[in-house]
Amino acid sequence: MLRAAGVGVGDEVVVSAFGNVEVAEAVALIGAQPVFADIDPVSYCLDAGAVESAVTPRTAAVVVVHRFGRPANMRRLHAVGERHGLLVLEQGESEVPRGEIAQRRQRAAFLDARLRGVRTPDGGDGHTYQQYVVRVPGNGRPDRDAFARAVRGRGIECRVPVKTPVHRLPGFRRCVSLPETERAADETLALPVDALLTKRDMQRIVSACNALGGLLQPVF
Repeated sequence: MLRAAGVGVGDEVVVSAFGNVEVAEAVALIGAQPVFADIDPVSYCLDAGAVESAVTPRTAAVVVVHRFGRPANMRRLHAVGERHGLLVLEQGESEVPRGEIAQRRQRAAFLDARLRGVRTPDGGDGHTYQQYVVRVPGNGRPDRDAFARAVRGRGIECRVPVKTPVHRLPGFRRCVSLPETERAADETLALPVDALLTKRDMQRIVSACNALGGLLQPVF
């Protein structure tokens, strides 16, 4: 899509560094320069204000990736594009059957109401919970990683959604301030909400997580 729109050598394209390295790779493949902007800490998608701050005379486009089933604020991002004459492209996520979305939302609501000591995701804007991503508060990565190991030790599958932001990867290293991106990479953990999980499975997830409250600082 970028190539078809005439984006190429000498152009800059604003992208997120919170995962999706393939987007930065696609920008580089057409000879353009990926420029990383910070994310909104609620949706984990590009923040419109951060995008606007990253715009230069060479900026030609913005690529927005929807994350974890929570859409980006496209109204604000399109407004930035219109002000600066930028192409705004969206990369969606794989489609989930409507019935499965309803079941995921039910399981997410179950966890929202019962989890303690972690920050549960914001459910706004039609969240489909392709991943149920919580924040493990504390002093950075060791706290989240210790929590993840302990949860796995109790038989619960969980995964770190973004281990290293793209601007810290070889080939894309940039000296750029992305505090929300780095904080999210240090604190986020995806818990299971698959449609096949039973109520007993969900109770086990809650029990395993809530038993680890001693690892965490209080959430205010």
